[in-house]
Amino acid sequence: MKSLLKRTSWILPVAALLFACGGKDSKKKTTETETVVEETSKTKALEIEKPQLTFGFIKLTDMAPLAIAKEKGFFEDEGLFVSVEAQSNWKNVLDRVIDGQLDGSHMLAGQPIAAGAGFGRQAELVTPFSMDLNGNGITVSNDVWSKMKPNVPKGADGKPAHPIKADALKPVIKAYKNSGKAFKMGMVFPVSTHNYEIRYWLAAAGIHPGMYTADNVQGQIDAEVLLSVTPPPQMPATLEAGTIYGYCVGEPWNQQAVFKGIGVPVTTNYDIWKNNPEKVFVMTKKFVEQYPNTAIAVTKALIRAGKWLDKPENRAEAVKILAMSQYVGAPEAVLANSMTGTFEFEKGDKRSMPDFNVFYKYNATYPFYSDGIWFLTQMRRWGQIPEAKPAEWYSNTIKNIYRPDIWKKAADLLVAEGNIPAGDIPSTDGYKPATTDFIDGTKYDAKDPIGYINSFSIGNKDK
Repeated sequence: MKSLLKRTSWILPVAALLFACGGKDSKKKTTETETVVEETSKTKALEIEKPQLTFGFIKLTDMAPLAIAKEKGFFEDEGLFVSVEAQSNWKNVLDRVIDGQLDGSHMLAGQPIAAGAGFGRQAELVTPFSMDLNGNGITVSNDVWSKMKPNVPKGADGKPAHPIKADALKPVIKAYKNSGKAFKMGMVFPVSTHNYEIRYWLAAAGIHPGMYTADNVQGQIDAEVLLSVTPPPQMPATLEAGTIYGYCVGEPWNQQAVFKGIGVPVTTNYDIWKNNPEKVFVMTKKFVEQYPNTAIAVTKALIRAGKWLDKPENRAEAVKILAMSQYVGAPEAVLANSMTGTFEFEKGDKRSMPDFNVFYKYNATYPFYSDGIWFLTQMRRWGQIPEAKPAEWYSNTIKNIYRPDIWKKAADLLVAEGNIPAGDIPSTDGYKPATTDFIDGTKYDAKDPIGYINSFSIGNKDK
């Protein structure tokens, strides 16, 4: 706080589009292998309208940009005094941001989108920053894995060949049904990436994951697998208790199942949708309109944190920070399993996965409209959006929520300061090219959302 007060004496208004003259060297030295440009870069603070901020998060590895921005002094460099507080569940995160108890939060990508599209609690929320790519997995109990494994093709080394499709689970589900037992799996929230990923994985194998309707918000109509909500940190214990037989969740809770010897991750979301968006940082529309410079400054700090995180030499330090009780609080060994470029499936079957957690490269921090539209298509596919919408509704809706304009202002300032290279700013209209990087090879073109929805054999169809 002392340095914050000191800094305010030389701040100049952003409206004049000028930088402060006496930028100081960053006091926070990162690691011995950190590059010189990172250690000596100068940050010019904006005129901050609200310097004291409280941000929320759920105890997951992908909250890392918040922890790093705080611990490495990137928030402080921007004239921000930030408290970062763990929240109990995703509903609590959403409610506290909407009600103004939190100034912003680590959030499921689907939450601000659902709030703007009319599913669940409605509010005007915005996303100026995408926190990461990938980072999730689907884990099943040891018993389910023992029944799945004979159905999984083997590689030349005799180990299961990846990616493992849900085709291997299909006969297991049938056996449960024949014995009169419902097959139950967990996901973290109805509008979470995890819900859509596990549904996508199941449906790609012809397994119906259930439908939502305006009158039935459980999403279990016609379901062959009953999906239910379990908060991420409770996933391993719920699996161990036998309440669910598998789950989709972010790290470290898949690796925790391996560590405890109670389950086996069978696929990651990198294999379900390569380099898919995961969490986002969210503030209210009212906040960014009332405190525009503060929103830009927050985004600047988070972009720097993402860049720092994607340097391999920093990952070991990041693991130590995330292991702290005020952040994720999981053992370092569990966090390192995925954060340092590997991922363990069966115990002892540790494989190289350098892109399991991506925080900066591949333009990971940029809030692409096409990423947001994918979530809207899945909400419509499964009935959370109960009625058909015209194609333009998808683009118009997402442009009120995803705010690359705020990201661009932050990134331009970082380029001017020498904190990121100009080449790291994408030249884009907000849409990624069409891709088939999905586990079933289906083509996704965000500019044709209706065609995409209609391409699936399971789910709603629109004219």
